[in-house]
Amino acid sequence: MATTNSNGRTISYSGNYLVVRPEDGGVWDLLHLLFSKHVSKNGFMGCPDGTTLAITQRWLLIVSIVCQKFLMLVKDPLAYVGEAVEFALNFFPENGGFFGFMWNLLRGKVVIPDKESPNFQTVLGYLDSRTDLVGHYDKGSEDKMSQASLSIIAAKIAYENAASIRNVVSSQWKMEFVDFLNCWNEDQNQASTQAFIFGDRNLISVVFRGAEPFNAYDWCTDVSVSWYEIPPMGKVHQGFLTALGVEPHGDSFRPITSSQKVGYPLAYYAIRDRLKQLLSNNSDAKFIVTGHSLGGALAILFPAVLVLFKEQGLVDKLAGVYTFGQPRVGDGEFGDYMQKVLLKQGAPPRYYRFVYCNDIVPRVPYDSRTLQFKHFGACVYYSSTYHPKIMNEEPNKNYFSLIYAIPKLLNAIWEILRGIFIGLVLGKEYEEGWFQLLFRCVGLVIPGLPDHGPRDYVNSTRLSPANLDKSKQSESPYYMHVN
Repeated sequence: MATTNSNGRTISYSGNYLVVRPEDGGVWDLLHLLFSKHVSKNGFMGCPDGTTLAITQRWLLIVSIVCQKFLMLVKDPLAYVGEAVEFALNFFPENGGFFGFMWNLLRGKVVIPDKESPNFQTVLGYLDSRTDLVGHYDKGSEDKMSQASLSIIAAKIAYENAASIRNVVSSQWKMEFVDFLNCWNEDQNQASTQAFIFGDRNLISVVFRGAEPFNAYDWCTDVSVSWYEIPPMGKVHQGFLTALGVEPHGDSFRPITSSQKVGYPLAYYAIRDRLKQLLSNNSDAKFIVTGHSLGGALAILFPAVLVLFKEQGLVDKLAGVYTFGQPRVGDGEFGDYMQKVLLKQGAPPRYYRFVYCNDIVPRVPYDSRTLQFKHFGACVYYSSTYHPKIMNEEPNKNYFSLIYAIPKLLNAIWEILRGIFIGLVLGKEYEEGWFQLLFRCVGLVIPGLPDHGPRDYVNSTRLSPANLDKSKQSESPYYMHVN
């Protein structure tokens, strides 16, 4: 079976796939999707002939399409707002504050923020400027909580520019900065998949950047419900795999060949080759993969594709995958497939998925009859008191459940109040500024959105007493059940 993607290229699919193309349909197609179960005849849909879906399934598709169309409608204004906000946030600090700016203005020496400067901070950087490695981190340790503590800070700074990341890794952490990668994303028609690699003793870390707050394309990837089925992996999210640089070809994957024309690397192949080089130079080294949000989805899909392409040498060197606020990436069959890969009898799990409180992103999309997207592995769930539970699935796995509407709103109020006083209770390290408190107020309108920010994931790993090493669970009050 074959279909044409948004760039006019023909892609060969396996026998089972559902590709939603919001740019190809209109109002009539939305009405047709609402009233007709024969989705293979719909302009939005790319799927095998004769495919039918129930109304509940089609409703999820309608929500996804409308969200993506809206995001594409506001993509330029959203980007301009993001640039303006980041310029404003950096302008006064770069000029030494308000009085420093007035003095520079009088002297004709006003400093204009440089987006490529090591001192430039993104919105997420201003929400939480911490870059120090404290808490459970123990340099050189193979302890899972130590690796998780390193992972969340690395995943947080992945949103910054290359110069800033290099400065933190080399100057502050005293580790080897290996590479910063801008990789091609065929869906977005730009080099928007970013990752960086660094090393410490015998541990190499691969860090994927997550969805940028003002990048409509990234959010479209998150809300997309397109998938294709690749035996024996099962159903896999199309947008995340495309961001990784692979596309379906029958019952397997192949590189996205158009990247050769524009000269950008593909994330999977570039990282795979770099790891092979680094590991060949140190036979004792292992590597971890991590990311927040969209970066978390890419982090767990990377070893999945390694297995599919029979890169067993690299899979054996994988010490762990740590994701934070990660969206769902595949169905139950995909979960079972990855469990066999990442679980070894008597050994600690190699995949830990951190979910903070009501974080919206890990909970959508969800409709077991449509996509069967689900989570797997060891879920480390943190409530708003930062109390951890290692469990099979996060509570309220369907974000749109009305049962949790009032509790989510009350929790948003609690987190605003906690943000005001947390610095007084726990110390200056946890103090929240006006910008972070303003962001928490968004939770009154969209509960769970502020919970997606990296700050609470950093706080959770630092304040958590949980021991992630399964071999030591008898010493821990927390119960682990791996699905």
